[in-house]
Parts: sequence; structure tokens; C-alpha cells
Amino acid sequence: MEAPLSSRSTLNPPVFFGSTILIAVLVIYSTVFQATAQGVFEQIQSWIIGNVSWVYILAVALILLFAVFLAVSRFGDIKLGPDHSEPEYNNGTWFSMLFCAGMGIGLMFFGVAEPVMHFIAPPVGDPQTVEAAKQAMQLTFFHWGLHAWAIYAIVALILAYFAYRHNLPLTLRSALYPLIGDRIYGPIGHAVDIFAVIGTVLGVATSLGYGVLQINTGLNHLYGLPTTTMVQIGILLCTMLLATVSVVSGLDKGVRRLSELNMILAVGLLLIVLVLGPTVFIMQTFVQNTGSYLSDIVSKTFNLYAYEPTDWIGGWTLFYWGWWLSWSPFVGLFIARISRGRTIRQFISGVLVVPAGFTLLWMTVFGDTAIHMIMIDGIQDLATAVDKDSALALFAFLEHFPFSAVLSQIAILMVLVFFITSADSGSMVVNMLASGGEDRTPVWQRIYWTALIGVVAVSLLLADGLKALQTATIASALPFVVALMASMWGLLRALNLDAAKRGLRQQVALSPRVNSSPGGWQRRLRSMAMLPRRSHVNRFISETVLPACQQVAEELGKQGRVAQVETGEDGRVTLSVSHGDEADFQYQVRPRALIQPSFVMRDTRDDTSEERKYFRAEVHLNEGGQDYDVMGWNREEVIGDILDQYERHMHFLHMTR
Repeated sequence: MEAPLSSRSTLNPPVFFGSTILIAVLVIYSTVFQATAQGVFEQIQSWIIGNVSWVYILAVALILLFAVFLAVSRFGDIKLGPDHSEPEYNNGTWFSMLFCAGMGIGLMFFGVAEPVMHFIAPPVGDPQTVEAAKQAMQLTFFHWGLHAWAIYAIVALILAYFAYRHNLPLTLRSALYPLIGDRIYGPIGHAVDIFAVIGTVLGVATSLGYGVLQINTGLNHLYGLPTTTMVQIGILLCTMLLATVSVVSGLDKGVRRLSELNMILAVGLLLIVLVLGPTVFIMQTFVQNTGSYLSDIVSKTFNLYAYEPTDWIGGWTLFYWGWWLSWSPFVGLFIARISRGRTIRQFISGVLVVPAGFTLLWMTVFGDTAIHMIMIDGIQDLATAVDKDSALALFAFLEHFPFSAVLSQIAILMVLVFFITSADSGSMVVNMLASGGEDRTPVWQRIYWTALIGVVAVSLLLADGLKALQTATIASALPFVVALMASMWGLLRALNLDAAKRGLRQQVALSPRVNSSPGGWQRRLRSMAMLPRRSHVNRFISETVLPACQQVAEELGKQGRVAQVETGEDGRVTLSVSHGDEADFQYQVRPRALIQPSFVMRDTRDDTSEERKYFRAEVHLNEGGQDYDVMGWNREEVIGDILDQYERHMHFLHMTR
């Protein structure tokens, strides 16, 4: 269940007001001085393409290699959260939310348009040939495949790791913690979060502007609704009102349910096109496209067309790389918010493989079917329609299927739901950035950011400023690349320390191995066999663990260390030892409920749920639960375990100094 919204303002004033003012300045500049702004931003983009395009290409290649390395390395077992944490969402819901936030409306817009556009105007070679068809699908796979999701995965991983593993704010500033330390809470951190807020608001508003164009085009195609700016503003206002309702509902009731609905619609539409289209051809091309993509991924990753200069790379590959990079703070933070409790290996595998695989299948089903219509069935009017207006591509494509009106209505509904989830998740992310990572915020703050995104999108539609801000957003990816490379280095350093500490904790005794006291081994056996109730564990913690922790704290105090013991309402006891600028030590014992095993006789238990449980006194450190039970140990044995863990902590500090 999602926690209730706070009624008290949680906003961070420098980020909230700073980003609002700068967004207003940028929007006014892009709308009032639209021609000048477009010229300036295009000059910046032309300079980037001509002089530093290699930076984008190399950076995205390193990001993909880094993601794969983390997944297969020893760091893969580290959790995004304490060691005992579990995922908040099941895999189906998680994948649905990833898909809707990460690609969403783009697949609806480019699923037919991009393959056809490459087919009729390839970067090299003759158009509308078999080679052009192969090249079109290879390039579409390349732009929408692993590279895009690797960018999202790395940004999300950095944010989730430092937020859930090191208790830092779930904002972009936390990515710089290994490099600048506590200065993330000062002006540098504010500037980073302001940059993320501006990029998210402008990126989402620009994307929504193009989404409205597609909805308007579809309604015009189906019902003859005029394609005018005022109609588009009306559609935008209606959908933003629905997005506001979703925002107020919260993450679990809003984005989650809409994402699941849209995933069902997307799978349904994909299956309909697959069955009604050239099914065998689609399956053959999917296998061949995948093989070509994987076999050529290295050469295409580093291809700058240096020996055959073309403007194509700036209009396509660099456009996509800049777009994915500029969107990554928004999408990355959203993915981080829904990914607590997964291991790094599970996280990267899930973010890279499943959404990318579905995306590539989607592009094959829609793109290759469209190419089949043009190249084999001779439907040239589809190529003409796509070349004339890419927003019309999907609807012109569906026109050649049975029940085309119904399919087009489903497509419009999908674009609308993607529209709402983009606005909803974008508002949630911006709200968190402007609230120091807090997601339990007053309703008015969520409504404010939803309204602001809507106002920006309306302003851009009125002044035809979409292209200017889109160009500026992509150009902003260049400074972000530098910050992201530094953050990746910081993450690697932090993971090395984490892995070193995990290595020191691997040999944890489940119980003292040598016990010469009378009846020692019998007591140890009883401890293993018993299934204690909550009251027994609570009494053990208060009568044995608490005095043990107090004795250790008292002795540490004599040695000049700052140590304190605290108790919690659930019966837990925590010993904390401060180490100044270095990592503090924490030893905690808390009761944990488990269901009684099946070998316990049924007639020995009552029917109440409490009686069906047994409890363990489990040890937790800063890194989370350690999965061993000290129930039944005597005070000296507990003290010995505290000292063992503290000794490992001191050795870890020694290794990292």
C-alpha cells in the first residue's frame, strides 16, 4: 500500500523556485522569440554534430558496456536496498511501468513511421530495395534497443543504489555523492536537481505536444475533426485533467493501473496485427532482424559515417542518443522509485532484456508489416502518407486491416493512456526532485507540476515552439554526459567498497561452535528445534540482547567511542557506534515473523494467524538483515557476535582508508 500523502509542504525552496523561474524564462524565450531561439539552438546542435558527435557515440557505448559488466560481475548480487529488502512490485507490474515510462508514446508514433522512413530514404544505398528494408529494420532496432535502455538502467541504478543502500535523497544530486560528498546538499546539489527538473518538464511537455499532434491526426482521420492548434489545446487540457486525477490517486492507483491497462492494450494490438498481417514473414524477419542487430551491434555502435559524411546521423542516431540522455533523469528516477529490493543483476537484466525485447518485437510486427505492404503488396500510398506526415503513419497503416476503425480507436486510446502516464510519472518525478526525494507530498504540489507541464505544452503549441525546445533539450544532453560519466566512476568506487564489506561478512557463525558449559550442545539443539512465539523472542531480546548491547556500549564509552543503545516499538534493540566522517557501525536484533513449516503437526496449532507463525531474533547491520538467528544464545555469546561484527567493520574501515 502507498503511504498517505503528507499535508505539510515538503518542497525544497531553491529547487522549486529556481526551476520554476528558469522554465518560465526558457518558455517565454522559445515562444516570444521563436525564430531567434530556434536559430540559436540549431546552431548549438550543428556544432555538437560537427565537433563532438564522437562524445555521444563513445559515451553511449561505454554506458552499455558498463551496464553489462555490472550485471555479470560480483556486484550483481548487491541489492538496491538493505540485504533483507524485497521488491515492492511483482514482475508483471514492474515491466508494465517500465515500458510505459521508458518508451510509451514513442512506440505509437515511430512503430510504423521510422522503419518506413529508413526504407524510403536510407543513409546509404538505393531506397525501397531489399537491402534498404534490411537496413531500415537494423537501424530501427539499433535506435530503440539495448542502448536506450542501458542509459535508463545506469541512471536509475545510480539513483536507486545511493538512495536505498546509503539512505541518500532519491534525487539526481545523490549520483554525485561519491565525488563531492556532503556538498550535494549545497548549491551544487541544488543546481543538479534544477537541471533535472527543467529537463524533465521541457522533455515531457515537448513529448506531450507531439502526442497531441498524433491524437488530433487520428481523430481527424477517423471522424474528420479539424487539425488546428485550438483543437490540440482542447485535447491537451482534457488529457491533463485526467492526468491530474491520476496524480492525486498516487503511484499505486494511478500510474500502476494505467500502465497495466496499456500493457494489455499493447499486447492485444500487437497480436491482432501479427495474426491479420503476414504472420510467417513477421516471425522470419524478427529472427533475422535480431540476429543482424546482435551481429552488427559493435560496428553500428561506433559508426560515425566518418568516411562517408552524411547529415543522416545527426537527424537520427545523434538525435536519439541525445533524446534518451536528456530523458534519462526523468525515466531513471521513475524506474529507481519502483525498483527497491531487487539485486543489481535482476535490475539490469529486467530493464535491459524484457522492455528492449518487447520493443524490438513491436518494431518488427508494425515496421516489417508496413514494409511488406509497400515492397510486396505494392501499397505505395502508405509510403507517401508516412513521408508526408509521420503522425499519420500508424492510422494510415491500420487502414489496410479488417476492422480498421476499431483498431484505430484502440490506437488512439493507447496514445491517450500513454499520454496520461507520461504526464503523471513526469509530475511525480519533478515533485520528488523539488521535494528532496520525498514522494509523500501534499496534493497541491503534485497538481502544481502537472499544471505547469500542461501550461508549458500549451504555450509551445500556441507559439509553434516545440521544435526549438526539443532541439534545446537534446543539446542539454552534452553537459549531462560529463556528469553521468563521473557518476558511473563514483558508483564503481562505492560498489567496490560494498563488495569488500560483503566479503568480510561471509563467514558468519550461525551459532557458537564451541561451548564447554554444562548442557551447551543440548541447549544449542533446543534453540534450533524450537518455534518460539513473539512474546518469547521479545523477552529474549529485552533480557539478553539489550543488556549485552548496553555492556558493549559502556565498554566502548570507556575507550572514548560514542556508542548508544536504542529500543523500538516492535521490540528491536539497536547498538550504534559513531565513527565521525567514516561509516558508522550498527548492530540490531529485531523479531521477524515466519509461517510455521509443514512438518509441524496441525493439531498442535490454533487456527489464529498469530498462532501459525513463529519468530526469530534476527541480526541486522547497516546493510540490512543478515539472515541468522540469535534466539537462545546467552549474553556472552551475543556479546561475542557483536564483537565479531564490529571487528569486521573496523577491518573494512582499515581497508578503505
